[in-house]
Amino acid sequence: MSYSEPMPKSKTLRSRLFKQLVNFIYKTGFTRLGQKFWSKSLTVVNYHRIDDPDQLGLDSFRPNISAHPTAFAQQMDYLGRWFNVVSLKDVVKWLNGEGCLPPYAALITFDDGYLDNYTQAYPILRQCNFPAIIFLTTGHIGTDNPFFWDLVAYSFYHTGSDHVLFPNGQERTWTNTTQRDQICKELIESLKVLPDQEKQFWVNRLPEKLGVSIHQNYFRNLMINWDQVREMHKGGIEFGGHTINHPILSRISLEQALIEIEGSKTRIEKELGEPVLSFAYPNGMSHDLNGKIENLVARAGYRAAFTLQNGPSLLREVKQNPYAIRRIFISHSHTLPRFAIETCWVNRFR
Repeated sequence: MSYSEPMPKSKTLRSRLFKQLVNFIYKTGFTRLGQKFWSKSLTVVNYHRIDDPDQLGLDSFRPNISAHPTAFAQQMDYLGRWFNVVSLKDVVKWLNGEGCLPPYAALITFDDGYLDNYTQAYPILRQCNFPAIIFLTTGHIGTDNPFFWDLVAYSFYHTGSDHVLFPNGQERTWTNTTQRDQICKELIESLKVLPDQEKQFWVNRLPEKLGVSIHQNYFRNLMINWDQVREMHKGGIEFGGHTINHPILSRISLEQALIEIEGSKTRIEKELGEPVLSFAYPNGMSHDLNGKIENLVARAGYRAAFTLQNGPSLLREVKQNPYAIRRIFISHSHTLPRFAIETCWVNRFR
C-alpha cells in the first residue's frame, strides 16, 4: 500500500532518535542488565499474524501482522539464546505442583488462528524445535466469516468513497491513503468500546455505506481450517480457547460470556480429542476482563488464562493468579533490538 504524504519532519526525527537509542541499548547489552534478578519469571510473547506487512494488495487489517517471517525467525533465535522456551503443558504441570519451570522461561503464543500461523510461523517453529500455543476463535476457523477489523479494513481498502460516519455521528473524510488508513484504525478502536450487538450492527452496515461488495468465500483462506489445526497439533503445537466470536467479554452479559468461554473449549476438545487447558481474553487489556470473568474461565475448566497487559511476570505472580498472566504484544514495527527491549524485565515497568 502506498502513502501519498510524507511523515512530518519532527516525527521523523523523533523516530530516528528513538531507533538509534534502542539500537545502542541492544548493542551494548543493557537489555541484559539485572536480568539475573528475573530468572524466576515467565515471559510470554504474543503474536497474531506472521506475514509481509508491506505486500501489495493487502486488504486485511495491517496492524494485526505481528512480524515478517524473516523477523519472526530472528526473534525465535533471540528467544533460543536468552530464554528457555516452554510449552503450555509445562506451565500447567508447574501450576499443579508437578516439577519446576526452567530459569528465564518463555512461552510463545498466537491469537485468533490465521492461516499464516500454519504457512509461515509453523515451519519456523519446527525448525527451532519450539513449542507454541495458538488460541483459536472457533467460530472463524475454516469459515468465510472475517473478524470485524478485517472486514472494516477490506471495506476501506476497496471503497471509492472519501468519507465515513462514526458511531458517535461524526463524519470523517480523507484525501489520501495515509488519512484513510488512520481513520480506518480509529474507527476500529471506536467500535471496540461499543456493546457487542451495537458493534456488530455498525460493522454489518459498513460495506454498503462505503459502496463495497464482497465476493462469497473471499475470506475463507484468511484463517486456518481444522485439518491444519490437527496437523499442527500432531507436530507439537498446542491450542487454547479464545471464545467463539471474539467479543470483548466485559461488554456482554456474564451468561453470554460463559457460552463464549465454554463453547470454544468444547469445540477444540471435540476436534483434537484432548482437554484444552488455557484461554486468552479477547483484546486482553485491564478493562476487558475482571474477577467475575476470570472466575468464569476457571469454572469452564481452564487451568490458565492470558491477558495482553504488558511485560513478563514473576513466577510467584503467575502462581498467585494463573487467570491473568501477562503477555507482550509483538508488532511488525519492532526491530530485533526493539524486540529485545520488549522482552526485557524493564518493560514491565514502562
